[in-house]
Amino acid sequence: MKRMLFATLLAGAIALPASAALKEGDTAPAFQAQASFAGKSQTYSLKDAIKKGPVVVYFYPSAYTGGCNIQAHTFATNYDKFAAAGATVVGVSLDSITRLNTFSADPNYCAGKFPVVADADGKIAKSYDLKIQDIGAGHKDTRGVEIDHAMTERTTFLVTPDGKISSIVGGVSPEANVEKALQAVQHLSIGAKKS
Repeated sequence: MKRMLFATLLAGAIALPASAALKEGDTAPAFQAQASFAGKSQTYSLKDAIKKGPVVVYFYPSAYTGGCNIQAHTFATNYDKFAAAGATVVGVSLDSITRLNTFSADPNYCAGKFPVVADADGKIAKSYDLKIQDIGAGHKDTRGVEIDHAMTERTTFLVTPDGKISSIVGGVSPEANVEKALQAVQHLSIGAKKS
């Protein structure tokens, strides 16, 4: 019962509306950090990624928590649609690279479809003006493993090849977050084809 109550409270805390001070049209803070892709550690650079096309940068509270599991799975199952519109996806959380190596390869979540960045000190989240919340000790993830890090709010930024933020999605459910991000990417793709 206690675990269920925490899961409900955690889901509610995570679903707060995004309060990002960054706006559409702002320059997206570039970052380079350790990431995991399909269970393997690597360096991820946003600057390099946007050279190939738009990037969906999605911040999420923690791997292996209810809403984040749903969101990662939804991004993975829709990844081909993002790719068809010319975009890539990267997740960012305050998880350690060790947690992310498992999460990124798990067929039920990221499924090896996109990288997830370890922002253990919250520096990247802070550069995007996102709130970071310390959850305290004793909270466990859906596997029963203690969550040993703070969390950031669920917010997604669509970054275009010129380094600008073209869309921001926050304050919605994990599935709606992915759906709205996909709509933004497809709208951008249609606009690019017209010009």
